[in-house]
Amino acid sequence: QVQVVESGGGLVQAGGSLRLSCAVSGTILDIGVMSWYRQGPGKQDELVAMSTSGGATHYADSVKGRFTISRDNAGKTVYLQMDSLKPEDTAVYECKIIYRAKEYWGQGTQVTVVS
Repeated sequence: QVQVVESGGGLVQAGGSLRLSCAVSGTILDIGVMSWYRQGPGKQDELVAMSTSGGATHYADSVKGRFTISRDNAGKTVYLQMDSLKPEDTAVYECKIIYRAKEYWGQGTQVTVVS
């Protein structure tokens, strides 16, 4: 089975940084899309960043210039480097991958940013 596990969340002051990791296990080789979503209090799910197998990246306007997504193909891991964090970044961050046209989700990691 494919398993997706996020880590790296925590409590941080505004202006600080966190690095989230998403590790994928299972008998898979090529992952088409790896992405990060988030859902803050009273908000709907938001696509934060996306990385395609071709190397293209996409960022939400709210995080552009502050967050960076990267992929380790050999380790089947995707990272989200978050800098200049703001209280409005507080949310549960979830990793989603697409493998052979099927979606797999992690259970999320909590990020809390305080003033």
